[in-house]
Amino acid sequence: MSDNELGLFLRVRREGVAPGEVGLPTGPRRRTPGLRRSELAMLAGVSVEYVTRLEQGRDRRPSPQVLSALADALRLTANERIHLYRLTKGAEAGFTCLAGAPPARTVRPSVQALLDRLEPAPAVLLNRLSDILAWTSGYERLAGPLGLLDGAPPNVARFVFSDDRARTAYPDWDLVADQQVATLKQGPFRADRHVAALADELTVTAGAAFGDRVESLPGLPRSNGVERLVHPEGGELRLNYETLDLAADDDQRLVVHLPADDATAAALDRLTGRRPGALRAVSG
Repeated sequence: MSDNELGLFLRVRREGVAPGEVGLPTGPRRRTPGLRRSELAMLAGVSVEYVTRLEQGRDRRPSPQVLSALADALRLTANERIHLYRLTKGAEAGFTCLAGAPPARTVRPSVQALLDRLEPAPAVLLNRLSDILAWTSGYERLAGPLGLLDGAPPNVARFVFSDDRARTAYPDWDLVADQQVATLKQGPFRADRHVAALADELTVTAGAAFGDRVESLPGLPRSNGVERLVHPEGGELRLNYETLDLAADDDQRLVVHLPADDATAAALDRLTGRRPGALRAVSG
């Protein structure tokens, strides 16, 4: 399994930039999706050979000036620029910003109080392994019947890749699976022995469904969006989600779900036993 995360990220982002976005001509004879290596090199002011070395993993420590030029050429967002920098540091032997610390599993009282205040919305607290640490009763009524809360501790990535019920629960299973891999790969990935152990486990239990995604997907999951679920009592639901990262010392994130349409809002009200309109739809 390749560990060339920097090269993968650069290639995927290069292939995702349309020539027209950066002022280059487009034509019917283009066979390369996005930018050619030569075009990225020209935009960043480096040689084609150097871009090739970076993408192939033969050079993993570009200078800050080159990183900045590449980020500008690829039109990276602020979050993507931070991720790019982390990937260059992650290429250094023995690097991990977490220093081998185990995944946080303690829920601070104020975080639990916040969850309580979020009722009746489905909200869940996760650590970097996607272990489910705490949740609202609204989330329990939503996720419990799907099987998401099974396990000790329950874990979203394990459910998605190792539980047959996941493909029924998620009509857009491929997109959800992509998101889970991107979440695990955010940060040092295999330089973090705890994430590496989970990745090894999923490589065995899920095979190519997990392994191929590790080889082809860069990090940076979406922090918000719309997710579809099929609930045994509520039917098909469309849920907006927002991810809120807690402080680095917590090593946790809070995911809050809200109905994306009126039908989902009504279904969630029935599931939670709340008066109609307790959860209003938020257009995606």
